[in-house]
Amino acid sequence: MRLTDLLLTLLLLGGIALLVDRLQRIGSQTLSGQVIVQDGDTLTVAGERIRLEGIDAPEFQQSCTRDGQDYACGREALRALRRLVAGAEVVCEGYERDRYDRLLARCKVNGKDIGEALVAAGWALAYGAYDGAEAEARRARRGIWAGGFEAPHDWRVEHQGEPRPADGDLLKRLWDRFVEWFSGEG
Repeated sequence: MRLTDLLLTLLLLGGIALLVDRLQRIGSQTLSGQVIVQDGDTLTVAGERIRLEGIDAPEFQQSCTRDGQDYACGREALRALRRLVAGAEVVCEGYERDRYDRLLARCKVNGKDIGEALVAAGWALAYGAYDGAEAEARRARRGIWAGGFEAPHDWRVEHQGEPRPADGDLLKRLWDRFVEWFSGEG
């Protein structure tokens, strides 16, 4: 295969990925207003339950360790999210729903991406986005990175009977990462 054929193929695939992304977003919702924080990565805006896209925070009942002591890291993650949104108007935009019918959305407060802020503070793991913020939080030992913890998804599998993701989920995450990278969001 010649180089020009390869480049044209990559360009075509990239164009298709961008088109698919844009078509998916046709049905996007934008919500704004005061929020009710449910846990470290779930909130309610204008009566709509929203799961912050691209992050996974410790569960409310989850414990972690720091300085050899257990602490309620799930509650700390909830408090961190409450501090971020306290008294401010939040704007969320999303177009997909999770299996619990929550809108998967990226939310901002005063122009600041809430998911990225939680990851940067060490109170959530990056899940398909915000890898740079997670690396910095890990390096600086912020939040849960200051000690030991079980990944929130693994904790849910062990304590709440959540199923492990199917291989299709991995492919979807890889596709989503490709689309984010190609569209300049990743």
